[in-house]
Amino acid sequence: MHSPRAILALDATTSVCSVAWTDGARWVERVEEAGQRHSELILAMVDATLAEARCALRDMAEIAFGAGPGSFTGLRIACGVAQGLAFGAQKPVRAVSSLLALAQASGRNAVLVALDARMSEVYWAAYRRDGDCGRWQEIVSPQVSSPSAVSPPQGSDWIAVGDGFAAYPALAARIGSTMPIDPDVRVTARAIGELALIEEGSLGDAAAAMPHYIRDKVALTTAERARAV
Repeated sequence: MHSPRAILALDATTSVCSVAWTDGARWVERVEEAGQRHSELILAMVDATLAEARCALRDMAEIAFGAGPGSFTGLRIACGVAQGLAFGAQKPVRAVSSLLALAQASGRNAVLVALDARMSEVYWAAYRRDGDCGRWQEIVSPQVSSPSAVSPPQGSDWIAVGDGFAAYPALAARIGSTMPIDPDVRVTARAIGELALIEEGSLGDAAAAMPHYIRDKVALTTAERARAV
């Protein structure tokens, strides 16, 4: 018999595609460097994960997905797959912030996160975890800006994580003077599942699930590209 809190989590925020199942005690995961192949890989990864877990969609309490910000195409794929699976199994869907999942994946309690948003910008936020309950407090709300606008929080216990620091060396140099940086921490379905277990994110009907883009355009205009040169 499976726990009533069994969760299936999906993520396609970045070039990595990942799927995780948990019942709160045991984890089964699949992680692939997908490039642009998320739509080709994700359903087979779901099938393989559930088969290893010996669990069916009907056993899930909910389906969680990385809602963004991140790759527009990847977010739509993860949301659409979560919705499709949830409709068929009559399960709710939980939308989890990809930036919060990045903080969760770091394993630390005070985290400045930054993802490469392309177009000379980063998605970033800052979070602090309550040591008693494990829930996160939003210190700087998720936003998109130029790397120069990223502002480190006050305090000596912060760490900075995410590929935004690898993509923009000037940002890494500036933030690295105030805190350690680990640019290799990535958003994972396991981190999304961990957040779902403590009921972070927005839970609702599958039809209401939506990606959180933050930015509403995917390319610069000709004038914007000229100004960036």
